[in-house]
Amino acid sequence: MINFYLKAKHWQLFILMLGIPLAYQLYTIFQLFGTQRHPNSIAEGGTGVTEVLNDNIFYFDYFPYIMILYVIMFFGWFWSIAIGLQKNILSEIKMKIKKFKILFFIPLIYIISIMLLMAGLFSGTEINSFSLIGWPLYIIVLLHLFSMFCIFYSIYFVAKTIKTAELKRKVEFGDFAGEFFLFWFYFIGVWIIQPKVNKLYKDENTAINNSQTHQ
Repeated sequence: MINFYLKAKHWQLFILMLGIPLAYQLYTIFQLFGTQRHPNSIAEGGTGVTEVLNDNIFYFDYFPYIMILYVIMFFGWFWSIAIGLQKNILSEIKMKIKKFKILFFIPLIYIISIMLLMAGLFSGTEINSFSLIGWPLYIIVLLHLFSMFCIFYSIYFVAKTIKTAELKRKVEFGDFAGEFFLFWFYFIGVWIIQPKVNKLYKDENTAINNSQTHQ
C-alpha cells in the first residue's frame, strides 16, 4: 500500500480522495431533486409520500461506507508518506514515529465508528444496542476535539517528515509551515505535495539500486 501512494500521480490521488465522494454526492442530489415528483402526481398515482421518502432515503444508505472508503484513502496517504519516507531521513535524525502511530489511529477508529453508527441508523437498526442518545454530550465533544487534535498532529508529523527527507537535516515548524497548510487544504496541496513525494521515492530507489550495483 505504501509504495502505491508514493508512486501515485497527483491526479490519481485527487480522483480517489475527492473525485469519488464528490461524484456520489452529485449522483445522490440528482436522484433526490432531479426527478422530484409533484405532490398532486403522487396522490393521483396512488403512491404515498412516506413511500416516496423511503425510496429517496435509500441513497443515503451508502453514504457512511463511501465516507469510510474516503477516510481510509485519505489516512492511507498520510501513513504512506510518514512511514514510507523514513528511509529518506538520515539515521541520526530521530522522528517520534511511535507517538505518530498512536495518535494516527485514534481519529481513524473514531471516524469509522461514527460512520458505522450512521449506517446502522440509516438502516433502522442499532449497532450492538449502542446509541449516542445515552452518551453525555461532553464526552462526545471531548472525543471529537481530541480526534481533531490527533489529525492536526498527523498533518504536522507528515509535513515535517517530507521536509526533513528533502533537506536531510533537522527542521523547525517554519521550514515546513507551507507543507503543513498544503496538507491541511489537501485538495489543493495534493497537486504540489505529491510530485515531491514521487521524487523522493524515485531518488531513494535509485540510490538503493546504485548501491546494490557497486556491491
